[in-house]
Amino acid sequence: QVQLVESGGGLVQAGGSLRLSCEASGRSFRRYTMGWFRQAPGKEREFVAAIKWSGTSTWSADSVKGRFTISRDNAKNTVYLQLNNLKPEDTAVYYCAADLQGSGSALAAHYDYWGQGTQVTVSS
Repeated sequence: QVQLVESGGGLVQAGGSLRLSCEASGRSFRRYTMGWFRQAPGKEREFVAAIKWSGTSTWSADSVKGRFTISRDNAKNTVYLQLNNLKPEDTAVYYCAADLQGSGSALAAHYDYWGQGTQVTVSS
């Protein structure tokens, strides 16, 4: 069983920054691919970014490239998402997720465990 707890969301003006954190339970955290997804009201959940167990391989959605950065600290069982130059369309609930198979996927169905989400609201 893996538990994921996100934090760091909030209200920020357009152009501002936030750093989201996701702390995971479980001794095998360093083996998981970790991902961030988001869901805006009335929309489907969408992929944001993911990072392989080593931290050397990352990938992200085109809509956030150059603005969002994913990273991880395996010693702290934590994955981060740095959000810069935020836009109103980034407003959503942000979820972290764990892929125990390490498939390196952008598909939500490939992720086994999910956090409860943290709200990010960007005002114009």
